[in-house]
Amino acid sequence: MKKIVLTFGLISGAILTALMLATMPFADKIGLEKAEILGYATIVLAALMVFFGVRSYRENVGGGRLTFGRGFAVGILITLISNACYVGTWEIVYYKFMPDFAEKYAVHMVEHAKASGASPQKVEETQRKASDLARNYHNPVINVAMTFMEVFPVGLVVTLASAGILRKKGRDPGSSAS
Repeated sequence: MKKIVLTFGLISGAILTALMLATMPFADKIGLEKAEILGYATIVLAALMVFFGVRSYRENVGGGRLTFGRGFAVGILITLISNACYVGTWEIVYYKFMPDFAEKYAVHMVEHAKASGASPQKVEETQRKASDLARNYHNPVINVAMTFMEVFPVGLVVTLASAGILRKKGRDPGSSAS
């Protein structure tokens, strides 16, 4: 199990890392909203490695059999390895190359509220939340937790779906195929 989990977790993490690094130079040009769409598309693409990893485990280790629990365990471990790659990469990018990201995102939040025609009270509330977010985002523990939560829910959903779809009872050795 360890080899499959590491292989597929690292492939998934490499997809996340490579595409994050490849798109970072263009973040200002494409805008935060398009960057978010691209980012989540990348997360879904990388999460497909969970499905392929669980399937590989079923076929190569489980002899064609897989319980939901074992499929979930394999999938969640792949997800955790992938998330560790993503979070580690983001922490380096954020602290070394984009330390003003939180402030830029806060400005974007307020501009978006204004552009959507929000009331002055709603804009002020958004400004307060954006300011709190920017301040808190500089705390490494909060930064790591928020970054982890960008990717983990997608991996969890794919893990649950993969474990359910791929679970399979093995054939009874005494039964004949008809």
